[in-house]
Amino acid sequence: MPSPISTPDATARPPRRRWVAPVLCSLIAAFIYAFVTGRLVVPERFNPWAPLNVMAPPDWLTGYKLAHARSDPARCLNALAQTGMAYDLLPDRITGPACGFENAVRLRNAGVRLGGPVALSCPVALSFFMWETHALQPAAQRHLQQRVTAIDHLGSYACRNVNRGEAAAPGNAAALAGSRSRHATANALDIAGFTLENGKRITILNHWRQNPQQETARSGSEALFLSSAHDGACRFFDGVLGPGYNAVHRDHFHLETGGYRMCR
Repeated sequence: MPSPISTPDATARPPRRRWVAPVLCSLIAAFIYAFVTGRLVVPERFNPWAPLNVMAPPDWLTGYKLAHARSDPARCLNALAQTGMAYDLLPDRITGPACGFENAVRLRNAGVRLGGPVALSCPVALSFFMWETHALQPAAQRHLQQRVTAIDHLGSYACRNVNRGEAAAPGNAAALAGSRSRHATANALDIAGFTLENGKRITILNHWRQNPQQETARSGSEALFLSSAHDGACRFFDGVLGPGYNAVHRDHFHLETGGYRMCR
């Protein structure tokens, strides 16, 4: 009687390649060893562990490096020292329930004139420099063919609640903390306008348009500049609020760090 003809099992799978995982692990270990010992040099722009270079053109790692620098007081101050801005270190202070600041500076000059010295946390000061250097000035050159020479601000530190101007009131500190503005910890700065090289002043109140790209003929280059400045701020600050957010912000940009991600 003829023996049955065997047929291949349709469900059979090729033998598992057991060498793949060990080889991959070995390659990863070799890469880490070479990187740690300095035998493998990764260009700074591709190295997420490299310190923030405040003067380097922004790339896909800039946001990560900026957040990393802001997360540690020493790293933040080291990065701030690269900027060339004139500032004084401020002692840590508690000024009221859920109010006060730490790791803050009094910014006197930022390469552009300021309306007056302003107290900022180191993270805000660092983000301000990155925005002014890599977003604001390029926007001015692109839309207005000149530089910004002065920035008008409405202040930074104020012991107050969100979107309110009153001073701190007695109460439960934990309850107040939930309603405090980022201004209450010097983690916010309000910008009202800009002065150009030719002396022209551009203000958010007078020149902002909600959709300048859709009404270019009417809005003009000033509105396009403000729109670009606003959008650029969203790259370097955690929170950016402008006239498009609500009536309280009709005359300024609110720029903050440490809060929720917002770009309105």
